[in-house]
Amino acid sequence: MITEINFDGIVGPSHNYAGLSLGNLASAKNTGKIARPREAALQGIAKMRANLERGLHQGLFLPQRRPDEGWLKQLGTKIEAASPALRANALSASSMWAANAGTVSPGADCADGRCHITVANLVTMPHRSHEWRETLAQLLLAFADEEAFAVHAPVPAPFGDEGAANHMRLCTRHDAPGTEVFVYGQTGGPFPARQHREAGEAIARRHGLDPARTVFARQSPEAIAAGAFHNDVVAVANERVLFTHEQAFADKDALYSELRAKLPEIEIVEVPAHAVSLADAITSYLFNAQLVTLPSDEMALVLPGEARETPAVWNWLETDVAGNGPIRQLFVHDLRESMANGGGPACLRLRVVADPARVDPRFLATPEKLDAIAAVVEAHWPETIAPADLASAELWAQCIAARAVLCDALDLPELDRDSF
Repeated sequence: MITEINFDGIVGPSHNYAGLSLGNLASAKNTGKIARPREAALQGIAKMRANLERGLHQGLFLPQRRPDEGWLKQLGTKIEAASPALRANALSASSMWAANAGTVSPGADCADGRCHITVANLVTMPHRSHEWRETLAQLLLAFADEEAFAVHAPVPAPFGDEGAANHMRLCTRHDAPGTEVFVYGQTGGPFPARQHREAGEAIARRHGLDPARTVFARQSPEAIAAGAFHNDVVAVANERVLFTHEQAFADKDALYSELRAKLPEIEIVEVPAHAVSLADAITSYLFNAQLVTLPSDEMALVLPGEARETPAVWNWLETDVAGNGPIRQLFVHDLRESMANGGGPACLRLRVVADPARVDPRFLATPEKLDAIAAVVEAHWPETIAPADLASAELWAQCIAARAVLCDALDLPELDRDSF
């Protein structure tokens, strides 16, 4: 059975607010505040549990080993001697943003009929640039069935690739052939454009995509300057629906025309700037919701609490759902701890269209498995991390030990290593 599986990243025990992500306004705003890793992880687990109860298929990825001592060794230092900046980069828990784990093309889109996944290189930001090795290790385990999957190493530098956060797929249904949209930025604004067109083109070639069903779209400079560091902060797609802000793309009219030609069934739900400003859209993470198809075939948005707390956003959503549009339900979750670091419900998950029976079951969520994960988190994750704690040898040891307990609980000893 081919279906969509959402793989969520478990928030790691070193989750902190070091403000490492240039252009991520939430991350910058909360720099230096006290983080609550235990609460953040439990909030993410609650979202996964709710999606299972809604009849959706749910997977998971483990947090990466932090501090990343292997990365520091490559830089000629170790955690005890590293500068505060390098130490913060080595302790970052940003791998929880599974939308940046890689780019996924379902088998229906690929020339060889296999689901192709290219791990993201994340070269633009130092704290993320060393994630790909362990991400690749997890992808190779989860999707080891070579008859069903092909997992690729990252696109080489200097071409920046940030994974599914800049990739959308439109189709009549998940298991049907689709049109894949690669969104890229253009340098020259106040913040870096993290996704290069060349990276998207390389991935499309690797995955064996049909050029007739492949689109390259430029993100608007206004969106990047406003804090939309990834496309999924201003647009999201699901099956035949594109849900987008009016100012998401540099040439929206040309893009909409091309998409309608490739998928006549498409429904474009555009939120006008006069109703919801870019600032409100980005602050509330309206478009970083999960747009999902429920077992009833209705579409729903899985939203952060900030969307309900932003009057313009909530007014627009209630009006839209009350109408005759494709989005029929709204589900709101408290993800405040991860939101404060710059990512909402959609940032936490990687969408994979595949047969769950072909996936390593250790990476698939069940209520019982989520209970076991929550128990580990409650017992071993730090309750709080203040900026000064990043220099604490006790914290480093606690983070390593906590993750090792989780690897053991999920029967994934292969991942309990110093470095990859």
